[in-house]
Amino acid sequence: MVAGAVIYHPTVEHYLRYVSTTIGRDKLLRTLQFFSRFYAWYLYRTNHPARLIAPYEAIKKQFALTRKALRIGKNVEHFKAAAVAADTKGMDAVLRYCAIGRQLGYAIYLSLDAVTYLDASGIRPLASVKNLQREAYRAWFAGLTFNTVAGLYTLWQLRQREQGIDKKDGEGVVESKKIVKERNTTNLQLISDLCDLTIPSTALGYANLDDGIVGLAGTVSSLIGVWTTWKKTA
Repeated sequence: MVAGAVIYHPTVEHYLRYVSTTIGRDKLLRTLQFFSRFYAWYLYRTNHPARLIAPYEAIKKQFALTRKALRIGKNVEHFKAAAVAADTKGMDAVLRYCAIGRQLGYAIYLSLDAVTYLDASGIRPLASVKNLQREAYRAWFAGLTFNTVAGLYTLWQLRQREQGIDKKDGEGVVESKKIVKERNTTNLQLISDLCDLTIPSTALGYANLDDGIVGLAGTVSSLIGVWTTWKKTA
């Protein structure tokens, strides 16, 4: 009776829908990967023995490789999204160009990232793997930058809309609630993008951040991704 209640509980059904999605599994793996990156750094900085650090280093490397494999082929989705954004009529010009830049940045990143999987997995060593990975990080950095600009611009637009609302009016109250909801969504995505920017900017030498900061930032953006995907699969 108790077992049946647990098995058929709505949360279990929700969990199954969540883990049935590739992005859902990826976000969970990403959270563990970046937390392990942070925790391995923390253990090293607090002078713990190598045998305690090794499992977290292994999680970081193996989950990164697993996620790299799961991303293979996803570049096509972003190339298509860039084409759709380019063909969209009536869209705000700034948001349109940011959408195109974001999607192309992600598409190029994923294309190069897929090639580097051959070397990372040991299938075929590549002499140019470091250059390929660096160019991949540059494309990811560009995509995140476009998305950050879009987020800041959207917040400015929402502020302009809010100033023109009469909150004493019934329709104004409804519109105000919609703006608050849109602002919260935009702020959450902006936080995620800023956290993610620490990863390519550190890899490219644009910022001098240690694994502790990058690991924590990656964990935060991953948890945001987990929560967002969980809501979508509700």
